Amino acid sequence: MSSIVDARGLSCPQPVILTMNEIKKVQKGEIIVLVDTDTSKENVSRAAISQGWTIKEVVPEGIGYKITIIKD
Repeated sequence: MSSIVDARGLSCPQPVILTMNEIKKVQKGEIIVLVDTDTSKENVSRAAISQGWTIKEVVPEGIGYKITIIKD
């Protein structure tokens, strides 16, 4: 089961902070992060990769993006 971080409507660094908190909490598996700006998409992706997570997919969704990150 995936965890979901809904960071829509938040400006950086809030989406990154919420994502990092979830990464620390779950440690592995799949996390879906919802953001609504290009900047948040890039920053969340960079932060996840820096923690050893893989970007599974980035899908445009509405006015934002659905970022799926995974770690085994």
